Amino acid sequence: MQAEIITIGDEILIGQIVDTNSAFIAQQLNKIGVSVYQITSVQDDKEHIIKSLKEAEDNADIIIVTGGLGPTKDDITKKTIAEYFSDTLVRNNDVTENIKLLWKNFNQVPSQVNLDQALVPSKAKVLMNTFGSAPGMWIEKGRKVFISLPGVPYEMKGLIENEVIPKLQQAFKFPFIQHKTILTYGLGESNLAARIEDWEDNLPSFIKLAYLPSLGKVRLRLTAKASDKTLIEAEIEKQVALLLPQIKDIFVGFEEDESIEAIIGKQLIRLNKTIATAESCTGGKIAESITANTGASHYFKGSVVSYATEAKIDVLKVDEALINKFSVVSSQVAEAMATSVLKLFNVDYAIATTGNAGPTKGDADAEVGTVYIAIATKTKVYSEVFNFGNHRIKVINKAVNKAFEMLQKEILKK
Repeated sequence: MQAEIITIGDEILIGQIVDTNSAFIAQQLNKIGVSVYQITSVQDDKEHIIKSLKEAEDNADIIIVTGGLGPTKDDITKKTIAEYFSDTLVRNNDVTENIKLLWKNFNQVPSQVNLDQALVPSKAKVLMNTFGSAPGMWIEKGRKVFISLPGVPYEMKGLIENEVIPKLQQAFKFPFIQHKTILTYGLGESNLAARIEDWEDNLPSFIKLAYLPSLGKVRLRLTAKASDKTLIEAEIEKQVALLLPQIKDIFVGFEEDESIEAIIGKQLIRLNKTIATAESCTGGKIAESITANTGASHYFKGSVVSYATEAKIDVLKVDEALINKFSVVSSQVAEAMATSVLKLFNVDYAIATTGNAGPTKGDADAEVGTVYIAIATKTKVYSEVFNFGNHRIKVINKAVNKAFEMLQKEILKK
């Protein structure tokens, strides 16, 4: 069973917005055993949309379209879909009432343009959008299913989770699919592949391995797909058990559709521990990554972004003599920052970064790309030095990833 995803909107094609909808839809389809054959982005143009629908019908069993369902004249998807199916638009009373209710909640009366969003192709089954006025639509053509969803991400996600996935599971029998993602840090993709080559060569035919490298980390994703759920679950666990002894020095955890910072968050909650950060060269990106996760308030207590040397002295109380002796970019200053922020927020773990992300050297003589990362606990503090190259954004992102790697290793000691 294959699917194709079509996103509609000039704003995607000119780079004004990033298409996150396709990634989310693909993830949700994959979880239920549906393979995505192709993802296509097209203009708000009738002929282009019709062409993409025809091609998708030839390629896939399930075609999911997002975008172009708004109330303005440039949103032409609904009319184009009706034309594609030689259909006409009819008013749906349930959608009309939903629109009136939404406007009532804002103490407003919907205009005729808004009410006309209740016009849907007569052949469509309406998927009620509880977060907005544009309904989703489900149209069957032979053994093919066409699904049209609004492009607003939170509206699309609500419809996918509450309407589309349940209906697809009722309509079709899908194979079982299971992923297991192993998170490693500190060894490059090619060296890792060489280390586990024998293990990889002996994987069962129904298990596929993918290497997913990114700035100092490599994720190993095992994917099993078969009709026997018990078989693939048992075999995945068997293969993981065979793999882990070979990568125990670089293994930091499992990632099931989660980032390392989300994994760390769950570990901190389980251990009833807390964390704070003191950031210089990373400019708050470590704290931003932590707080992007639901429930971060249970374990994250705060951050000091001491970008300037004066902030390290005035806010974190780093000894000025220490800075003068060793430089602001040094292990001594990184460790002093970590110890200070640990005490300031009275937490169990602290991360500190100080470095030179470039393009100029700033307050220190350290080479561009040099970053010191410190980890402090209630009983110790230590740091490591890295050189992440000369590209500013790359240096910052690598430093963030390495900081989480060091923290994860420290937490795993517990």
